[in-house]
Amino acid sequence: MAGSQRSGYRHVADMQMIKESEAGRGEAGQGDGARPGRAAGRASLGGVELSDAALLVTAGLAAGTVNAVAGGGSLITFPAMIAAGLPPVPANVSNSVAVFPGYVASVAGSRTDLPRGRALWSLLPTTVVGTIVGCLLLLGTPARAFELVVPFLVLGATAVLAFQDPLRRLVGHPAELGPRRRTVTVQAMVAVGAVYGGYFGAALGVMLVAGLALVLDATLARVSAVKNLLSATVGLTTLVVFALFGPVNWAAVGVVAPATLVGGYVGARLVRRLPPVVLKTLIVAFGTAIGLYLLWRAVR
Repeated sequence: MAGSQRSGYRHVADMQMIKESEAGRGEAGQGDGARPGRAAGRASLGGVELSDAALLVTAGLAAGTVNAVAGGGSLITFPAMIAAGLPPVPANVSNSVAVFPGYVASVAGSRTDLPRGRALWSLLPTTVVGTIVGCLLLLGTPARAFELVVPFLVLGATAVLAFQDPLRRLVGHPAELGPRRRTVTVQAMVAVGAVYGGYFGAALGVMLVAGLALVLDATLARVSAVKNLLSATVGLTTLVVFALFGPVNWAAVGVVAPATLVGGYVGARLVRRLPPVVLKTLIVAFGTAIGLYLLWRAVR
């Protein structure tokens, strides 16, 4: 079943790339999925025009910072790639690949806040498996159903974080949970977040912070550091899947990825300086804005 889905996805991607190649035939310096009709001889950077490169660099810096603080940076870089002339499919998969370095930089910037011990690393296999499941669900989900479900996932996660204290009183404070129950609950939260990350990805940070903050007895800065590590693991897994089966525009990735690297590190350092109330407010605001934007796109 999964093999047939991959084969179908690869066929669609191949047909898309063939159409793009035919549309752009005769144009100089054009990468996969580049905007047709661009005049040859314009200044370019690795096949991306300098004006578009400036847009992509700016979007990458902003996305890396936003991902480190709250999540949702993909909603900055994806439209930027569309504006730079990439068709939706190459823009989507290229964006997923391009934001990965920003996740790695976020881990580097927040490494001093990461908890020590094997409990943290035991979450990584769960993250990888959940991400793969999410990728397979994406390949088998009708596009319309995908568009309708995602806004409610984002808004739901944001609500969990916003009403964290009342929910904790209902389910019990993390300190009141036994070791076994706490481990199972954390693993379940991570699995749900990873499936979501493989399925969609935007606002992944909001999803992870909302779930982890509910079950971990830790500061929001420490929760954010764990979120960064798990997001990087999700990003690496999706990178492998899309690099193998998706029409990645490596020229666009080469412009955006270094910018997300810088933005991710800056954002992670910023998180450490923000008071918990301010950080929580920012994450809730980002999550609400992203969820409403996605809902507007789905129903318009």
